[in-house]
Amino acid sequence: MVLPLHMGALHPVEQALTLALAFGPFVVLGIVIAVRRRQDRTAEAAEDQRDR
Repeated sequence: MVLPLHMGALHPVEQALTLALAFGPFVVLGIVIAVRRRQDRTAEAAEDQRDR
């Protein structure tokens, strides 16, 4: 029977890379959503000003 061997603790750079790969896409998505909402609010405010 072959048992997987533990390779030991991760190096700090490996830990940072693992965290970046795990959570990075969600952080980027949150930033994109925030920027787009801000752009939409600005466009809506400009449209409201034009309608007056």
